[in-house]
Amino acid sequence: MRVGIVCPYSWDMPGGVKQHIDDLAQALIAQDHDVSVIAPAADDDELPPYVVGAGRAVPVPYNGSVARMSFGFLSAARVRRWVRTGEFDVLHIHEPLIPSLGVLACWAAKGPIVATFHASFTRSRAIAVAEPLLRSALEKLSGRIAVSDAARKSLVEQFGGDTVLIPNGVTVARYTSAEPLDGWGPDGATIGFLGRMDEERKGLPILLDAFAELGPARPGLKLLIAGPGDAKDVYERLPRELHDRVTVLGMVSEADKIRAYHSVDVFCAPNTRGESFGIVLAEAMASGATVLASDIPAFRKVLGEGQAGALFANGDPSSLAREAAALLDAPERRAKLAEEALVAVQKYDWSTVARDVVRVYETVTTAGAGRVEEDL
Repeated sequence: MRVGIVCPYSWDMPGGVKQHIDDLAQALIAQDHDVSVIAPAADDDELPPYVVGAGRAVPVPYNGSVARMSFGFLSAARVRRWVRTGEFDVLHIHEPLIPSLGVLACWAAKGPIVATFHASFTRSRAIAVAEPLLRSALEKLSGRIAVSDAARKSLVEQFGGDTVLIPNGVTVARYTSAEPLDGWGPDGATIGFLGRMDEERKGLPILLDAFAELGPARPGLKLLIAGPGDAKDVYERLPRELHDRVTVLGMVSEADKIRAYHSVDVFCAPNTRGESFGIVLAEAMASGATVLASDIPAFRKVLGEGQAGALFANGDPSSLAREAAALLDAPERRAKLAEEALVAVQKYDWSTVARDVVRVYETVTTAGAGRVEEDL
């Protein structure tokens, strides 16, 4: 099957949706499908052979974050040419409700079109104003996928219609084996964090406040932080006497990200809202890490209500501190949670998830559906 996939976010920036699309593309290729991905990217960016650049992205505030997207004449022309020449059996658009390539692709194409909705959202003035345009795009969809109950609920409540639930995927084998980062390693006293440091909803300030609460009574306690943001902001939030126990790596490669998961005793995800799944949890689980996460609905589901990872009260540094201390003092419990996590994460492996996505493709490409064509 010839599949065209539309990525809304800049290919050179890390993020859950972009990672999802890249992993899906590779899983489909491994299953002998022919795949082309179009994504915001500058002309001089290095891209995988299956990715086509649609022009440089610009920062746009979206869903409590700042995402890099493309939405302009150049991008529209490149999307239209890609659709016209792609000879796709099915077009798979991700996040068609945001102002980026997904909307452009919906307008440019007709035929078998599937969309995946990643984000949960609430009714807003912007959605109300844009609803006629969004509906014009949604009406072209032959199939709809949501990655979580929260994303599905948002979509159905706002726009109606039927939506298949297929969770995010993780390439489990990629994460299971790795050496810890140099100078690190599980030692019974290391907490880890991975995410955008300067994005409030990722919850790093809550973890820092909990670390400040735990640190004085635990002289060996350390904190390892990876992700984009300003390290100065991290240290300014902590007492000076704890600075030498906090390491900020900043942006890391995919290989070092995996090594970071293997370098900690407790991986903490203190996210406060806006998460429809929790891919970072799945990655940590696949790495054999012991997970401690806020008890937001998406995280509770991925962690089996606490069976595959510990939970703390969302937004409460003291609750986080108590749960982290209990985990650090109970190596047997950590090992049991990590073992449960490795079992639980198997259902999110891309070898399984990609086959579920292909079933949706097969549903919309039934006899007589034709190929994807440019909508003139």
